[in-house]
Amino acid sequence: MITQHSLPTDLSVSVDIDALYKLAASHWVNLARQAVATRGAFHVALAGGSTPRGLYQLLATPDYCERIAWAQTQIYFGDERAVPPDHADSNYRMAREALLQQVPIPAANIHRMVAHGGALAEGAARYQRLLETALPASANGIPQLDLLLLGIGPDGHIASLFPDTAILDEQHALVAPVYVDKFNSWRMSITFPVINNARRVMVLAAGESKASIIAELFGADGEAISAKSTNNPYPVQRIAPLQPVIWLLDSAAAQRIT
Repeated sequence: MITQHSLPTDLSVSVDIDALYKLAASHWVNLARQAVATRGAFHVALAGGSTPRGLYQLLATPDYCERIAWAQTQIYFGDERAVPPDHADSNYRMAREALLQQVPIPAANIHRMVAHGGALAEGAARYQRLLETALPASANGIPQLDLLLLGIGPDGHIASLFPDTAILDEQHALVAPVYVDKFNSWRMSITFPVINNARRVMVLAAGESKASIIAELFGADGEAISAKSTNNPYPVQRIAPLQPVIWLLDSAAAQRIT
């Protein structure tokens, strides 16, 4: 049985997507400074998709780039498509072009998912071993990211955790392959044990296409609501983080809540 829960939230609505990116970048800078000062490194997992690209481009500008200790920043990925790293659909390629090749981060600090080549299960196992080796473990022994960035799809998916996929119930593997029927394609994704063990989770949602799912999640009054069904909740509603989720919306995505 899936435990129903509300989403603890830190919800902000920005006037437009540029303001959203600035707020997200400020969160990144502050969390990175805290992590480096406290633990000597900042471990962050990037999201794919269209919305985070603008954030990555902003982080590469001097106003933000110069405020980040890139030598102490370790980059991971929440999910990846089963394509080569130079493919147009690759999350790694998007992040590399928008951010990673624009900032002075050591190549050894970038940990991409290798999801192409046909051996997804082996690749997922390798990435899990990487997380177990490179990340500090929390009190429960699970590798812990300082920040996990997520986008959200109109169907409520996060990373590559889509509705009605077996990976949603994975409690042992930290990284697993998943076949997504709607795209007729394989992907690799972190699982909920990693998501729910992260120190902070930040979800970005922008554009009118996200207004319906945001209204479903938060209701008209802007308060997070529980999963409506234990049989088919939105994947995003299974986030049960250690601290409130940082939800950053633009006004178009938030137009149906007050």
